[in-house]
Amino acid sequence: MSHVSIAETFAAAKKDDRAVLVGCMPAGFPTVDHSIEQMIAMHEAGCDVIEVELPYSDPVMDGPVIQKASDIALANGVRTRDTLKIIEAVASAGATVVLMTYWNPIEKYGIDAFARDLAAAGATGLITPDLIPDEAQEWIAASEKHRIDRTFLVAPSSTDERLAMTLGNCRGFVYATALMGVTGARTSVSSQAPDLVARIRAIDPELPIGVGLGVGNGAQAAEVAAFADGVIVGSALIRCMLDAPDRSTGLQRLRALSTELAEGVRRR
Repeated sequence: MSHVSIAETFAAAKKDDRAVLVGCMPAGFPTVDHSIEQMIAMHEAGCDVIEVELPYSDPVMDGPVIQKASDIALANGVRTRDTLKIIEAVASAGATVVLMTYWNPIEKYGIDAFARDLAAAGATGLITPDLIPDEAQEWIAASEKHRIDRTFLVAPSSTDERLAMTLGNCRGFVYATALMGVTGARTSVSSQAPDLVARIRAIDPELPIGVGLGVGNGAQAAEVAAFADGVIVGSALIRCMLDAPDRSTGLQRLRALSTELAEGVRRR
């Protein structure tokens, strides 16, 4: 089965003059089957891309909501193999899937084997928050070989030289972190984000830019969609499930928020 790549998803949204909605959910939270159901619900409600996060014991970039959800998944025994199974199920449902993971689990698994199995499962891209291109030679080679789009992160503190080098090594899109600090929904969108996006565009006008960190509702999604190519939402979606009194209420809230965010990125 051929899967729609992240690059194709951005190109299609650009044609429609709107931004892409990327919705994140940790694999195996709270269980493998439940996480599949949640991700498919997000996809059906309007998330263009599902960003599956591989739960990790030391998620340095993630805020308390994602950490808590990852801890629950790990406590329930989720493994890298389960994450690949989850990706396969979600990609088979028609979603464009990218994986976000810290580098250690990939190194443990074997870099080339990981790229091969990730592609076979149906993921079209990989986001590596703690891997910099200068140290990514093996990953760059494996991702080229297995045709996985590579997403590195840039921040407001990145120098122009660092931006250019990072953008040159990205495929699919670049992840612009709009705030210094960990992820999590904020009450307002960072003013540093538009500046960072403008700096990226000046260096590479073609590469799509996804902005993450802080979006929690449709109005904020529309605000970010006004200057970015993609709006990345994690904590707000995860909180729908974490804070719900029961599972069906959580799924209802998750669908409603996904729909609201999807309308937001179309409203820009």
